[in-house]
Amino acid sequence: MSAPAPPPEGLFHPIAIVGGGLVGASLAIALDRIGVDVGLLEAAPPGALPAVFDQRNLSFAEATVHALTALDVLPRLRAPTGAIARIHISRRGDFGRVALNAADYGRAAFGRVVVARDFGDALEAKLQTLSRLRRYRPARFLGFGEMAGTASDGGRVVRAQGADGEFALRAKLVVGADGTASGVRDALGIASDAHDYLQTLFVARLRCERAPDGTAYERLTDHGPTALLPRGDGHYGAIHGVARDEADAVAALDDAAYVERLQHVFGWRVGRMLSVGPRSAYPIARVLAREIVASRAAVIGNAAQTLHPIGAQGFNLGLRDALTLAECIAEHRADPGAEAALARYAQRRREDRERTIAFSDGLARATSNPGSLMRPLRSLGLFALDRDDALRAQVVAGAMGYRGDVPALCRAEVA
Repeated sequence: MSAPAPPPEGLFHPIAIVGGGLVGASLAIALDRIGVDVGLLEAAPPGALPAVFDQRNLSFAEATVHALTALDVLPRLRAPTGAIARIHISRRGDFGRVALNAADYGRAAFGRVVVARDFGDALEAKLQTLSRLRRYRPARFLGFGEMAGTASDGGRVVRAQGADGEFALRAKLVVGADGTASGVRDALGIASDAHDYLQTLFVARLRCERAPDGTAYERLTDHGPTALLPRGDGHYGAIHGVARDEADAVAALDDAAYVERLQHVFGWRVGRMLSVGPRSAYPIARVLAREIVASRAAVIGNAAQTLHPIGAQGFNLGLRDALTLAECIAEHRADPGAEAALARYAQRRREDRERTIAFSDGLARATSNPGSLMRPLRSLGLFALDRDDALRAQVVAGAMGYRGDVPALCRAEVA
């Protein structure tokens, strides 16, 4: 197949975003807020949400809540959210535990629990109000095309497959927000490093004898975390990690047997577990892009880093990618894909990204290590964290989304 002709001048956007999921849609909203025209390439057709907007439960850090409120997304949620007023961390078979209370830090909550489907509906409702956004859907990214000059001179040509055939558009900056298996990242030649944790995560809605009281529980085991998140509908969001070689057997359990398994792993802190909704399963792996920028291009969210879900860092980190990139674009509005803009973005993201990746991966590896020598070390670690105010404050700040150079919208609620 011959390459498509260079796009006409009319098919141009200063910014082209590939991927309309959680982070890509959030970036489009942030850019519209500062008056930037955007072309958004989405795999899902009109009237359908991306697959990522399912029944999984998203834990939004305080910084994320501030930003999404300022972007007029959270006010559009139709279902109630659940406040995370307390966090309780323990490990099966180990001594010690950590109990954190938001009130001790002058907060009503560390963050909120939102069902992904509800969040998708809120994002879609906001996207429909944007005046500077053009949506291309369904559109599948094919690669980059040629144009007169070089990418550094004038931009990039994005090739895509739409419902009516192949098309191309030109942009000063192309942003890959197309997930873990990012086609944009691959087309840019950005290498990535992958680690398979050999775990599978099951997600479901869980009804218990005791209704949620604002406590988020994280119970760590050899095969991954089991967490109960306080939803706003009186249920818990249950997250259960199992060894990959057990995943098929766990998936085959009927509801009663699955609830019994959860009760055995988690214990009785929420009383008897009564019933469970439909389950979804996700293999857990870490994928890290070695670079997050290239000539007139950037990757954000899961395209830049896909993390272990322990500690609920993934989307919160990806949103900070998007908001920081929007701020750098605002500083270089005349040419948002200029080398200086991208260098500034990479520099601003370095500390937050490195510290969050290290926290997530280190916690996942340390807590799932079954070695006998690790047990007393973990117990001592939990004991120390529960009693060291400075260490607790550092962990709390990270959990609320305040690491490194924090985007302005994350720092406080903005009208």
